[in-house]
Amino acid sequence: MKVGIIANPHKKGAASTINALTEVLAKHNITSLLEDESAKIIGVQSGYSAAELAKNCDVITVLGGDGTMINAAHRIGPTSTPIAGINIGTLGFLTSCTDDELELFAQALIDQSYKVIPRILLETCITYADGKTESDFAVNELTLSRGQTGRLISLDAFIDGALLNHYHADGLIVATPTGSTAYSLAAGGPLLSPIAKAFVITPICPHSLTNRSLVLDDSSEVELVTTDESDCLAFYSIDGRDVIELPCDARISIKKADHQLHLLRLKDRSHFSTLRKKLNWG
Repeated sequence: MKVGIIANPHKKGAASTINALTEVLAKHNITSLLEDESAKIIGVQSGYSAAELAKNCDVITVLGGDGTMINAAHRIGPTSTPIAGINIGTLGFLTSCTDDELELFAQALIDQSYKVIPRILLETCITYADGKTESDFAVNELTLSRGQTGRLISLDAFIDGALLNHYHADGLIVATPTGSTAYSLAAGGPLLSPIAKAFVITPICPHSLTNRSLVLDDSSEVELVTTDESDCLAFYSIDGRDVIELPCDARISIKKADHQLHLLRLKDRSHFSTLRKKLNWG
């Protein structure tokens, strides 16, 4: 078995966790392959790209938190290789275990006492007035917002070509079930089961109190376009990575992506136990 390792270089304890993980895996005769930047953290000169790890490994481990997991998913790209998050610190929504459970994790790999949970992703496509398009995918969400101004944006949302609503708000979030525990939740959106075949549209501070989140079937296609009534420019962001100005004449289409994110979860863990811990439920 080969296990790839991608670590967040900005996380305190990343180097010690890489060394501890490689030692535990070696004890179980599991080969470790390091991603380029992760190799440098422990003084190794050469490594693999994230995409190469996906091609050469049976499992990829990501050391960090949920943000590190999302960033790694974008760097890896479409793959069926399971990704296991090892949280450096507290338990995250996407991670499999914490950094003090490395022996448990390695044993689970040997015993195959884990399950792989596919998570739907969103494919995003921006079409400009000249016909040029830019495509990407989102693990959590695509956000259309007003940027740094204090003014509202106006936008029209269409579902499968039919007008859904004319929004006058700080912005709009289109989130996956995975993203329902992130920005959408903070904006008042619902929690979705991680394996739900759905995604959710959540307005951000809408001017009308009757505007509410809407859960859609994952076969739906959403189209967003800003209107001439907008008081300011709109900006879009995918998974909170980069904030980019959206030209007034551009349109954003969002639908379920053709590939999925395959998360490895230990058999004795569940998404709902994580919810209880992270949200401090009784």
